[in-house]
This record gives sequence, C-alpha cells and structure tokens, in this order.
Amino acid sequence: MTPSSTIFFFFFLLFFSVSALPPQSFSTPSLLGFFINCGAEEEITTGGIKWLTDEDSSPAGTDRQWRRLVSPPPSPPSASSPTRRRRRTASSTTYFYGGFDGGATPPCFDQIVGGTRWSTVNTSGDYTRGLASYYEVVVRAAAKTLSVCLARNGRSTAAPFISALEVAALEDSIYNSTDLDGHLLATVARHRFGHAGAITSYPEDPFNRYWEPFPAGDGDPVVESHANVSAAGLWNLPPAAAFQRGITASRGSRSSCDNRTPSPFSWRVFDVSLNGEPFYPGLNVSATGVMVFSGDWPLSGKTEITLTPAPESPVGPVINAGEVLQLVPGRGGPFFSVIAMEELARSLTNVPADWNGDPCLPWETAWTGVECSRGSLPGWNLTRWGLTGTLPEGINNMTALTSIWLGGNMISGPIPDLGSLQQLVSLRLEDNQLSGPIPPSLGSLMEIRRSCWLLIRPLSLSLSCRFLQNNDLQGPIPQSLTARSGINIQISPGNNKITALRP
Repeated sequence: MTPSSTIFFFFFLLFFSVSALPPQSFSTPSLLGFFINCGAEEEITTGGIKWLTDEDSSPAGTDRQWRRLVSPPPSPPSASSPTRRRRRTASSTTYFYGGFDGGATPPCFDQIVGGTRWSTVNTSGDYTRGLASYYEVVVRAAAKTLSVCLARNGRSTAAPFISALEVAALEDSIYNSTDLDGHLLATVARHRFGHAGAITSYPEDPFNRYWEPFPAGDGDPVVESHANVSAAGLWNLPPAAAFQRGITASRGSRSSCDNRTPSPFSWRVFDVSLNGEPFYPGLNVSATGVMVFSGDWPLSGKTEITLTPAPESPVGPVINAGEVLQLVPGRGGPFFSVIAMEELARSLTNVPADWNGDPCLPWETAWTGVECSRGSLPGWNLTRWGLTGTLPEGINNMTALTSIWLGGNMISGPIPDLGSLQQLVSLRLEDNQLSGPIPPSLGSLMEIRRSCWLLIRPLSLSLSCRFLQNNDLQGPIPQSLTARSGINIQISPGNNKITALRP
C-alpha cells in the first residue's frame, strides 16, 4: 500500500490504528470548541456544528473588507479564539479562493499559530479541481486565546485570505506522547483504509478530525466485519467508521467478511515496516483491536507501508486506519511571558489596536511597543501612549525583560514586585499616577546598577536609570536602594508623600 503523501526531510509522529473488527456505535458526542465561518454575516448550523461569524475573533484594527476576503489589513491578519489555558486543541483552517481579488490563481502565504510558522498555504492544485484546501495542527494553547495569523511570504504579492477557522478541544490523553510545549503536530495524512467516498468527520469523530478514504489498489483485498469492538481504549480515539473496513494481504479475498467470534484464538500476526525499515515486528492484532505508534520517525518523499504476515498466522495482515503527523519545532513566545502580556493587556486600557493574540506573532510584526527576539520578549516602550489602568503582578514572571518604558501615561495603583527581573537594565515609570510604596525589590536589580555605573562614571553624565518622578508614591525609599552606589533615583518633582530616607 502506498500513500500519496509527499513529505520532505522532517520528523514525524506516526501511528496506525489496526483492528480485526469494527467498534460499536455510540451516541452523538458533544463537540467542544469554536468554529468560525470567516466573512459570514450570520451564524449557521450544519452537520451538527454551529458556525459563528468572525465578529468577535478578528483583531481590532482589521477592517470588514478583509473579513469578507476582499483586501488585507496593513499588518498580517490574525484571529483569536478563546480556549482553556494549556488545553490541547486540534486547530484547522479551510481555504477556497473563488477569485475574490480578481486574480486567476490563489495567493501563496504562510500560516502561523501561537507564534510558530505552521505551514505554507498553497491552494492552487485543489482550486484547479474545484476543491477547498484544509490544514490541521495539534497545539497546546499557552494562554486563554489561541491566535492564527496569515502572513505574506514573498512568494505572492496578493492578500492572504481564509474561509473557515476551527479550534476543537481534545482530551488530554490524545497525542500526549509529544511535548506540545516545544512542538506542534501538523497533520500530513489521516486515512481510513479500504474505504471510498466521503470524508469522515464529526459526529463520527468526536473532535471533528477529517479521515480521508483510502481505496484499495489493484490486488489489495478488502475485509469487512459486522462484529463489535470498543475503540475507547485506543490512544487517539479513532471514530467507529475507521474500523468498518480494512485492507488485508493476499491471504484474504476482496469483499470477504471477517466475522469470527472474538476469542483468544482469533488474531492476525504480522510485521509492519515503513519504506523497508522495521516499524513494529510481530504485531498481534486480536478481535479487540490494537494501535501502535512511534514518537518520531524520519520520512521523506513517498511513504510505503508494508504488512508481512507471520508464517504461523492463519489469515493475512490487516490495517484499518492511520495518521501521519509532522513534528514542527515551536517558536512562540515563552509561556509565562505570553501569559503576563495577556494579563497586562487586560489590566490596561487604550492599549494599541494590535494587542491581540501572541505578542510576538509573528516575530517580524510584534505588538506595537513590544520588542521581540527569538526565544524572549526583552522590552516595552509605550511612552506617552495614553494608557490607563494598573500594572499586574504577572510582570514579575517576564524574567527576560531588559527595559520597561511606560512614562507619560495615566497608570495608577502600586508598582508590582519586580524582583525576578534580574535582566532589567532600564525602568521608566515617570509622569503617571502610581501610588503606594516603592518596592524594596527594586534594590535587587543588579543589571540596572551595572548599566548606570557604565553610563554615569566614565561619561560623567547625570543619568537617572530609575525614573519615578511625577507620581503619587509614598513612604520611605527602601534601604535596598539607598544603600546602593552608582545609581541616581529620580523621584521629584511629585511624590510629595515620600518620607525621610531610611538610614
């Protein structure tokens, strides 16, 4: 059997669901997630799925023309869907060009999820055949929202577009052998062997995964079964429809019926190999079904699955379903930084319009005022932006910060503990409405001390590395600051409630 998927020089998570018999049918499962019909003016329900408009999912600043697939916004278009933090999700995108921009061929662009480039979207082949293009990725949401961004990649000057966006919640056990904090799982292929006709999805698959039919080739016998077996114990929870048929080897016969009574003596034993390499030797498939998978497996080009029956096996091998998932290294913002920026966006008002989704999604078009680099989020500069609100405690989790410039706003409330920000070089909070005491933890920020020493002493400059003036701070300046040399702490004018310095 030779799948038609072409894969180039990547590592994949790959597994097969194989069974001698099909599982029993279940009642319609509840589908958890968000399903967005991009550009639609009203909600619709089809196939048991409620499709929402994108009114609450597109970021601020994106005009309705883009949502109707007419023109792009000035920055890469992105959408956010609410989810549970740390939740494992199957996120998918659907594209059908339709010539919305008057062009003859669809544009080619990148799609990015959670800050990681997921894949290139090239729908030309499908569109020529009158088909939509579908992409799926398994990702763990770092925050309470999951962002999907479309970005030009230099292969096309036309605007990116999208027809539908899905985020389906998965059970925690599904695909749990992969570290989804460091990787994504992009779907390459998902097949039901021995089947023809339509794709199987929800409600047969409770997570709306798409299982494509894989018809038997010439000389490949197909077996069917009428007995029941539960798939509940199989790791990836495949749908019942995946087990109605299977492709077997020459010891079977086309359209034969495997209806043996389940017993310890009803089994098939065979070896599984991929591209001539042993994948699983001596696999014993009983009437209750079995599944095998690998953590990663190098593949490129056409992939051939070979099932070789054991000499003592009374019947040929069988395969019912299979999945191939590409391991994509994650490049999103650090988890705690993403969470802290989400908290900051909720704590402040009048934030920039593009503060939506991952702050570094993608790296080249970070949130306004936010500095991003590979693997870290080192600084903010939102000076005189007209911000109001308060500073959340979560800032202390952003340990890679080197600069915080928030001067000239109307931020109120206390200065949070910043003791964990040991990389911080510059802190500017002047000309706000901050109140309460000066945190003693500011005295532990050693990088500020080194920076000031280099800037003040050799150049004989009067430099304030901590700007706190024109606020409403009160109480004494902590001894942790007054005992430090080489630092000029500027607290006036303003701050009339600051009392005598501690000795």
